[in-house]
Amino acid sequence: MNTYLLLLRRDGNLTQVGVPPDPLLLSVGSLIFGRRSLSGSLIGGIKETQEMLDFCGKHNVTADIELITIQNINEAYDRLVKSDVKYRFVIDMASLKQV
Repeated sequence: MNTYLLLLRRDGNLTQVGVPPDPLLLSVGSLIFGRRSLSGSLIGGIKETQEMLDFCGKHNVTADIELITIQNINEAYDRLVKSDVKYRFVIDMASLKQV
């Protein structure tokens, strides 16, 4: 976490969205020097989500996904239960027309 905090400009804020699997190790010096702050949210709000999407679009930040049709939703769920998933499933909404 300290590495990410050091990337922030003076008075910058880093928001942790969701609960990390392990406790965070944090050097208070990362916060004090540079007047940085760390906040948390279980979910991001609409405004923050839009800011993140705009940032990603501007900087060509993308995610690896597995595109599935709505017809394959049960198969995708079964794979999820078996931990046979490498990327996030994204449903192709155009496949709804084929139902």
